[in-house]
Parts: sequence; C-alpha cells; structure tokens
Amino acid sequence: MATGTDQVVGLGLVAVSLIIFLYYTAWVILLPFIDSQHVIHKYFLPRAYAVAIPLAAGLLLLLFVGVFITYVMLKNQKGTKKAQ
Repeated sequence: MATGTDQVVGLGLVAVSLIIFLYYTAWVILLPFIDSQHVIHKYFLPRAYAVAIPLAAGLLLLLFVGVFITYVMLKNQKGTKKAQ
C-alpha cells in the first residue's frame, strides 16, 4: 500500500508530465496555426527544438538503459565467478 508521501510524489510526477504534454502539444500542434506575430510565440522555443529536444531525451534514455543493463550484467557475471 502506498504511503501518503508516495502518493504526493506520484501526483507531482503526473502533474509535471501533464504540464509537459500540454506545453509540447500546444507548441507542435496548435502554434503553427497562430499568426507568427502573436504575443504567445514568445513563450515557446523555436520549432526546430520541437524535434531536437525529444530526440536528445530519447538518446539519453537509451544511453542510461544501456549503461544500466551493462552494469547489471557485469555485476552478475562477477557474482557468478565468486560462487564457483
């Protein structure tokens, strides 16, 4: 059963994820239909970053997953050698 702290942290993560999703959706889907001189454009990065940021985040995620898997495999391999 989740404690109160776990629930607050989970709610915070969901809220941050929702804010990022809404911002990115407005940036990529809605902003191209708004006049480029409109004041709302100053709150968003240039559209080139709409591809670069998720690409960089995905590559970093793959890097961290690869490093974690390598670490676990090497740790298990060392543990197997000690058991013999």
